This record gives sequence, structure tokens and C-alpha cells, in this order.
Amino acid sequence: MNPIETKDAIPHEEISHVVEHLFRHEAGKMVATLTGIFGPEHLTLAEDVVQEALARALQTWPYYGVPRNPSAWIMRASRNLALDVVRRQKIFRDKEPELARRIEGGNTAPDTGVPSEQEIADDTLRLMFVCCHPRIPPDMQVALALKTLCGFSVAEISRAFLTSEAAVAKRLTRAKQKILEAQIAFEIPSGEELARRLDGVLQSLYLLFNEGYKASSGEKLVREEVCDEAVRLAEVLAKHPAGNQPRTHALLALMLLNAARLPTRVDAEGNLLRLKDQDRTRWNQSAIARGMFHLAQSAAGGQLTEYHLQAAIAACHCAAKDYESTDWRQILSHYDRLVELDDSPVIALNRAVALAELQGPQAGIAAVTDIPNLQSLESYYLLYAVLGDFELRLHNAKAAAEHFRKSMQLAEIKSEQLFLSQRLAACEAQPRE
Repeated sequence: MNPIETKDAIPHEEISHVVEHLFRHEAGKMVATLTGIFGPEHLTLAEDVVQEALARALQTWPYYGVPRNPSAWIMRASRNLALDVVRRQKIFRDKEPELARRIEGGNTAPDTGVPSEQEIADDTLRLMFVCCHPRIPPDMQVALALKTLCGFSVAEISRAFLTSEAAVAKRLTRAKQKILEAQIAFEIPSGEELARRLDGVLQSLYLLFNEGYKASSGEKLVREEVCDEAVRLAEVLAKHPAGNQPRTHALLALMLLNAARLPTRVDAEGNLLRLKDQDRTRWNQSAIARGMFHLAQSAAGGQLTEYHLQAAIAACHCAAKDYESTDWRQILSHYDRLVELDDSPVIALNRAVALAELQGPQAGIAAVTDIPNLQSLESYYLLYAVLGDFELRLHNAKAAAEHFRKSMQLAEIKSEQLFLSQRLAACEAQPRE
């Protein structure tokens, strides 16, 4: 009996959940495979047929049951829909025999109609390089990666960036237009082009992870599903010869070591928890072990990147059994090297925090005052949160309250606003001198 058509004993009410799971975890791989057949200029078509196949699953599975291999069913349905398009549309007519052969053939696993894992990984990587092409602006790259590689809907992307669905749709349309205009090939670049494009891919994955680790806006501080997808794509990249580079392993180590702390970044009510207040027994030890492994892999060669140093800082936190035993001297040393590579005021602010742990809050305030281009942080809520903390530790409640009040005005996440309001209340509760 064909395993694709065999019904499985999954309750009727779980069908929607199964399809949703497939959309989240398999759609990106299927889109990558079909983009490899049609070419990146027809990325929208690949997305459309996968979406239609998922819609048909919702319509038919309640009556005929869930297939034993749902992914294979969706992939076969997508291929059949793609063949219908090829036979109907004039733009494909000259290429119909070749496209039909590629759609129906390929390196598929026996009896499933699903491409092999290696073929899927290669196509995913090719699509990653397409999405992160330098001709596509960074904000469009992240939106395109979320949509095509991670299976996020336009509505989800709009919520992540606190913008309208229309704005996201326009961003995606422009990104695809860039692909068409630049005639971006569906390939993994080589030589010097690979080195240039790999940096763009890594930067896009870094931004993608950060958007999940600390959302820039919206209701939730943490979006674990975004972090998970960034890690998954980075692992695909690291396993391929084209991406198996020290800086790729460094970024993957950074992601895994930070992701290990995700379960404790907020409490049961979604309120922000500082590092010192987190329950370290709940940190994901498996993710920490994987992160340490990739950090070791990143040591090959002589290149030292920002990802290496940020991963090393994350490793120091993960290695400490409690907040008090944190090796702040080592962390400060990493920050000293990091500011040499990146003169970002945000990096300098983080360095000031580490310095204050070693030399006290007054030293931290002096370090903040000495940050070059400090005025660029005037609208950054963490600047005032950090200064408020320093002043509170110096028992300057009035000055601390002013900083926390300013920080609250600038914070956009509810959990951050609540945390800052609690810090402000602590200041106001102190006796007046």
C-alpha cells in the first residue's frame, strides 16, 4: 500500500493542528525545492502552490483521514499543482518538458515523492543566499527570510515589526522585484563572491535571531519560534561546505548559548527577568553543550569576528553556576576587544555594565559618559535603564527615578515597561533625605 495514501489514526480535531505544524516546519523546505525547479524569479508561484496544497489538506483530510506521511502528501500535491500551472501558462510553455521532468523527477526518497534530505538542505541554502543577496535591503531580507524560509505569514511578520500587513506585503513585493531585476541565480556562490555573500547571510540570520530573542516591539518580549528558525537555518548553513566557516560556527554558538536562556527571560506572567534573577537550573543544557561545541569549532583559523567575541561572552554567562560567580573580568576583556572591532555605542554601553560589576557603579557612569557618539543613544531606553541602575546602586534615588521614568517613556514592550515601573517604584519607596 502506498504510504502517502494510507490513513493514520489521528483524531479529526487534530487535523488543523497537523496542517499548521506542516506549514510552520515544512513549507519553507517545499518552497525552496520548488524554487529550485522554477527559478527564484518565480518564488511567488512556489509559495502559492505550497499554500494551495496546505489549503487542500484542510479540505480533504477531514473526510479521507490524515496520510501516514503528511509531508509527502503536501509535496506531491504541490508538485501536481505546479505541473498544472506549467501546462496552463504561456510563460512556461517553451520549458514545459524540462520543468515537468524536474518536477516529477529529482532525487526523491523511495516511495514518498519527497526530495532527499541533502537535496532539501541544498535548496534551502540556495534560497537563503537568494533572500540575503546584497541587492536586497536588510529589512527586506529579514522579512523575505521569515516568509519564504520560515513559513511566517504576512500577519505574523507585521506583528513582529509592529507595522501594517500592507507595509509588509509591499516590502516582500519589492524584495521579489529586486530578485527579478538583478536576475539573482538560484545557486550557492563560490570564491570571493561566497565570502561577500556569506557575511550578508550571517548578518541576516543574526538580525532574525535578535528579533526573536528581544523583540523590537509588540506584546511579547520573546518570540521563541523566530529564534528556533534562525538556529535551524544557521545549522543548515554550518553543515554545508560553503557555510562551514569559523564565523558561521561562532554565530551558531552565540545563538545557541543565548537561546539556552530563553525559558527564564520572562516569568510565568511574561514579565522581564534580569540575568541575576533567572533560575539557571532551567537553562537548556543541551543547547549550551551544542553552543560550546560550535564555539570550539569557531576557533579554527585566525579570524576573530564580532560573533566570536559575543559568543565568548555568552559562554561566560552559561558557564557560571550563579550570578555571583560570573567571570566579569573575562567578560570585560572580551568587550574591550569587541569595541575595537565594532564602535557601536550599544556595545560600549554593554561594556560599561561589565565594568561596573568589577569597579562599581561610579566607574560605570564614567564609562557611559565617555562613550563616543553618546547622543545616538538618546532614544534608546536601555541607556536610561542602565544609568538608573547605577544611580540606584549609589543610593541616588532621585536621579535613578528620573532615568527610569525616561526609560519607561521610550520602552515599547509591555514587559519592559512593567519592569521599569517596578524599578521606579523602588526608587520612590526609598526615604527622602
